[in-house]
Amino acid sequence: MKQVAQNYKSGELAVLDVPAPSCAPGGVLVRSLYSLISTGTELMKVGEAKLSMLGKARARPDQVKKVLDSVAQQGALNTYKKVMNKLDSYTPLGYSLCGVVVEVGAGAEEFSVGQLVAAAGNEFALHAEYNWVPVNLCVPVPDGVPPEQAAFSTVGAIAMHGVRQSEVQLGDTAVVIGLGLVGQLVVRLLVAAGVRVFGIDTVEDRCRMAEKAGALHCSSADEAGIAVLERSLLEASNGLGADHILLAAGGHSNGPVETAARLARDRARVVDIGKTKLDLPWNAYYDKELDVRFSRSYGPGRYDDRYELEGIDYPAGYIRWTERRNLACFIDLIAREQIDVGSLVARVFPIADATEVYQQLSSGALPGVGFLFEYPDIPVEEKKETTRVASPAQSTAGAARLGFIGAGNYASSMLLPHLQGNEDAVLAHVATNKSLSAANAQRRFGFEQISTEANAVLSDESLDAIFVVTRHSTHAELACRALETGKAVFVEKPLALTDEDLDRIVATADATGNDRLMVGFNRRFAPLLNDLRDRFGTPGGGSSLRYLVNAGRLDPSSWYLDQDKEGSRFAGEGGHFIDTLSWWLNSPPTEVYAVPGPDAGDVIVSLRFANGSVGTISYVGGGNSRFPKETLDITGGGRNGRLDNFQSASVWAGRKPSTRKARGTDKGQRVELERFVAAVKSGGPMPIPFDSLIATTRATIAVDNSLASGKPENV
Repeated sequence: MKQVAQNYKSGELAVLDVPAPSCAPGGVLVRSLYSLISTGTELMKVGEAKLSMLGKARARPDQVKKVLDSVAQQGALNTYKKVMNKLDSYTPLGYSLCGVVVEVGAGAEEFSVGQLVAAAGNEFALHAEYNWVPVNLCVPVPDGVPPEQAAFSTVGAIAMHGVRQSEVQLGDTAVVIGLGLVGQLVVRLLVAAGVRVFGIDTVEDRCRMAEKAGALHCSSADEAGIAVLERSLLEASNGLGADHILLAAGGHSNGPVETAARLARDRARVVDIGKTKLDLPWNAYYDKELDVRFSRSYGPGRYDDRYELEGIDYPAGYIRWTERRNLACFIDLIAREQIDVGSLVARVFPIADATEVYQQLSSGALPGVGFLFEYPDIPVEEKKETTRVASPAQSTAGAARLGFIGAGNYASSMLLPHLQGNEDAVLAHVATNKSLSAANAQRRFGFEQISTEANAVLSDESLDAIFVVTRHSTHAELACRALETGKAVFVEKPLALTDEDLDRIVATADATGNDRLMVGFNRRFAPLLNDLRDRFGTPGGGSSLRYLVNAGRLDPSSWYLDQDKEGSRFAGEGGHFIDTLSWWLNSPPTEVYAVPGPDAGDVIVSLRFANGSVGTISYVGGGNSRFPKETLDITGGGRNGRLDNFQSASVWAGRKPSTRKARGTDKGQRVELERFVAAVKSGGPMPIPFDSLIATTRATIAVDNSLASGKPENV
């Protein structure tokens, strides 16, 4: 299928041929008829992507802070790889469309094949021929509503939520500053609500368009225009001024908020809908005690994964107007002819012309505010075929053919670059949930085939090994299915989240006779750690190890926080540290005792090992973000060892410590993958014995069990 995408690093816009998404549970697969170009949000993204690296940094100072923190913990090289991986990738455009349901996922049976729907979401209602949309971001379109008008629904919901935030009443006066697409819709909604509306914009045609829609008077944003509008406003409001100011403007000028204070009455409401500069003039806002409010996107439910992805609705008795109800309400206003959006449609373009259209919009060559893409009627079966490219230009005779299920940030920055440069490996097939993720992996790493279904990789008989690099909750299921193919399997940690899932993996290996399994416990392969172990010498049975993990605080949007589905944070990452201790001691863990730390997600773990050694892991998130992430201390046999974040390692065995430093932060992924590929190619043993993988995973699961029971747990 065709999809519009942009490379945020280079600014390149492209219409790509990518596989259509699969129909997952909890949503529907929609064939697009029309998608609306958001001339505000999308052109802002397009403009940011064309900035220099310094310009991008200035535009996103929040991301710069994250980068600096990452450099302190992960090292400059690893941070650079992660940042470039995110920047040098195609990202989607679009978030408002109308289309036809072509497939219904489990849990979305309220919809039916052939039904006309409006869809929302900057991850779901994209400029693409097919989109998977979750139920709470999709609403039916009543008979009689033209699909090109229904495509305005998401932007209409944005305008509607802004109007709701202002709490307008019949007879109120309002000024809309910024009469672009959102502003025009705000004007129409206010007029429909019985509000006397005034408007301001820098473009004369937009002012006249708003007046035609019912605004009493609209003026330019210069001093003369504002003065004329102010006189008209004061006359209409008996000298009071505006009850509501709605900011639908964008840009870096502080003019809109200053004008808002000038035109507002005492204790009026100012609602920010667009993304404009908000350097509030204190005296002006204080003197009138203005109520400043923000309008977050389409309404309640936005950015809440439980609402948007899991379909858990908010009861109407508590939250009357959610984003989905706003979508439905806007569509209903169109159906009842209480709001006109047809007059906003300036041009309709075929999706194939998207690149040229954005160029014309950016240059100002296209007058108007409403622009749509239209899509050809091509059966989904024809669009779900795997995309193929030529093999990488390297010798592949006898090389191991690898398939990937998942190609997210970790795989793209820490695994695939090492495999791409390995002459003994061929990146043959990748499957991802999102079409652009597969396209990015193919463009950057040269995969021969891409798809959007795991089954495509699992059924690919040409492969020698399958990598499972997906979200934690899927690992066990996919590992079993991959083992059943008879191929070697690499699973990124954790292997499993529960004892039951781990038992199933063991049973699958027994039933199939295939235990050629590897888990991404890469730290045991780190060169500096191996050098430290060699210099320290063979540990005795009385060793004591202490591992401090300065994990840091999670971003509130992180999927790691969904513990009900993805397991605890330690369950996802703790296997790394347990495996490292077990490898150092060459002994499996036998007992685990865990207590919670001071902050949510913190855990202090004590472990006993079969050779009599003990270890502790302090996994905490409340430390300083610039402090090294991982510190390992070893004591035993009259010696001490210390590893500082894979950057320096010291041994105290005599009078003076012996310290060695690494040039970068190498946590062992390269060596780990080299050894895995070599084992796949030769048919030799996996780099980590199967029993060790199971013991480490069992001990990791036992940590959560111990936290629940308050007692030590046997492994």
